[in-house]
Amino acid sequence: MSPLTTSSRRRILFVGEAVTLAHVVRPVVLARALDPARYEAVLACDGRYLKLFGELPFAWRPIETIPTVKFLDNLAKGRPVYTAETLRAYVRDDLALIEAVQPDLVVGDFRISLGVSARVAGVPYFTITNAYWGPYSQLPFPLPEHPMTKVFGVGVSQALFNLARPLVFALHTLPLNRVRREYGFPSLGTDLREIYTHADQVLYADIPGFIPTAPLPPHHCWLGPVLWSPEIKPPDWWDAVPEGRPIIYVALGSSGENERALPIILQGLADLPVTVIAATAGQPLGIKPPVNAYVADFLPGAEAAARAALVICNGGSLATQQALAAGAPVLGIASNMDQHLNMLCLERAGVGARLRVGPLTAKQVRKMTERLLGDAGCRQAAGRLRETLRDWDTGQVFAARIAIQGGDGQTTATQP
Repeated sequence: MSPLTTSSRRRILFVGEAVTLAHVVRPVVLARALDPARYEAVLACDGRYLKLFGELPFAWRPIETIPTVKFLDNLAKGRPVYTAETLRAYVRDDLALIEAVQPDLVVGDFRISLGVSARVAGVPYFTITNAYWGPYSQLPFPLPEHPMTKVFGVGVSQALFNLARPLVFALHTLPLNRVRREYGFPSLGTDLREIYTHADQVLYADIPGFIPTAPLPPHHCWLGPVLWSPEIKPPDWWDAVPEGRPIIYVALGSSGENERALPIILQGLADLPVTVIAATAGQPLGIKPPVNAYVADFLPGAEAAARAALVICNGGSLATQQALAAGAPVLGIASNMDQHLNMLCLERAGVGARLRVGPLTAKQVRKMTERLLGDAGCRQAAGRLRETLRDWDTGQVFAARIAIQGGDGQTTATQP
């Protein structure tokens, strides 16, 4: 494996774990931000989302990822996302990929097997994540959607989850720790956050202060927001959307429960004096859209958020950063823990609110929408965050971390 040098272009392999769109978007955006005169980017991911990115200015290599449906089902039922068998296959695929590409640096997004394969290959490894998944986060863990909430309710279930969470996290660490031992590496312990952030450099796709943390060590850094919108043509109705009433942009993304939740949301907004523009992510809507709703499979998200007085999404960081970059408050319809953690940060910042997708009703959506539209303080707080996000240069931060890695050998891939 060739070491990082300054005499030629550095080859950087980006690996996105395509269980959700966000884990592919962030590698693509960062790869595009690099100076092609200095860096040669290679993207590896499952091809399920590639059509949303248009023509890529760098090479793409396919790599297998478990089906999104399986990933979301595991999350919903509290099972470990990956089995040891799956991770063994991932490591083998990673090693074959690294051998073929011969990168100077690997940058992964939720490809936790790289914590093994990059070490075996002796290649420096960066991981992209959110700070609420880091071991220095000071956020509490809200209860995600879980079958027990239907039996005990949210309050009692949250209390039970607080007691069981350390054991649940420990259970989720077992598969990767087992694979690590098979390759001669020590266990990372029973904190799931250590599994998610075991890398030479940990890049948090967030801004400082938004997520409360303890002081970060030097190899953990604030990368900043990763903003993206699909490269698609607006629908035929785009220019005909009336501007006389507040516009609500609804998009639940690839990990939102579109099939069940989107009709409920549209019904909740149907009688309000608003105009709705909604994206189904290619899933069937199942109902006739209300008269105040304009619906398409996909929408240019940045432009849609810029038109919106409120964004309703699944609460994930990709969608909420897009909304806040446009100064729009957010109503998050949250399901998994990642979405709940992210929306907890928005609630703390006064720029949004969340509803649980499990017991979601049209009445809840209507009442929360009315509240957020009438909250001047929420709009002002979102406007202040918009300025912060606009001033942040994520690409520059990323390039600086690469320079640190390659300039003086300050970080190496020798840590197991």
